[in-house]
Amino acid sequence: MTNESMSMPPVVDRDAFQAELDALRVRERAHTRAGDVISAARRRLPMVEVDATTQLIGPDGPTTLLDAFEGRQQLITYYFMWHPGQPASQQCEGCTWNNTQMGELSYLHSRDVTFAVFCQGPYDESIRYHDFMGWTMPWYSAKDSLETLLVGRTIGMMHIVCYLRDGDRVFETYWTTNRGVEVQDINYSMMDLTVYGRREPWEDSPEGWPKNMVEHTRVNGRPIAQWSRIEAGRSDDLTGNAT
Repeated sequence: MTNESMSMPPVVDRDAFQAELDALRVRERAHTRAGDVISAARRRLPMVEVDATTQLIGPDGPTTLLDAFEGRQQLITYYFMWHPGQPASQQCEGCTWNNTQMGELSYLHSRDVTFAVFCQGPYDESIRYHDFMGWTMPWYSAKDSLETLLVGRTIGMMHIVCYLRDGDRVFETYWTTNRGVEVQDINYSMMDLTVYGRREPWEDSPEGWPKNMVEHTRVNGRPIAQWSRIEAGRSDDLTGNAT
């Protein structure tokens, strides 16, 4: 669809535009306040104790859930989906999309919060993906402990799980999955401000609005963010056999 054939909103004068925007702003502010109320309820949830010694695999070998806090009081983890034995191009585009946006962690650290990825695949294979992408966040394999860490949840799906540390004890305080992980994503939030939104088929948009992003986090066979890494000459081999 070209710019010339693309449907667009009606053109009005500045006063009419501002009047419509002011009406929408009332709803936006109500939405913000409703979100504040939900966050307040989230802070009042009970919590469940988990085994602080649950094993992870990190850069120095076996470690524990407690160690993943890096001495901070809270821990946010992203459970990264993994396709064993597959090349980088076939790894999860949604998890890649979300975690590519986690470049600066100092703001979380300033509030005594650690962020880490718990990959659902083996460490040696998945850390090569971490390095191929040029990520800097802490990365662990939780592959052998998923039954313990994700008890009652679907293994093989992306999850965000929050933990609280009290000395040597660890408690799970919140978790979410599916569209709940969009809290990690600034790009969708920015797209939602634009007239054409995300261009995804499910969106409620006026007739004629472009909705051509069926593979919205993948293009030409790869997660979108991988292409700049390929163009920079990085190898996306995850077997460790690349020369």
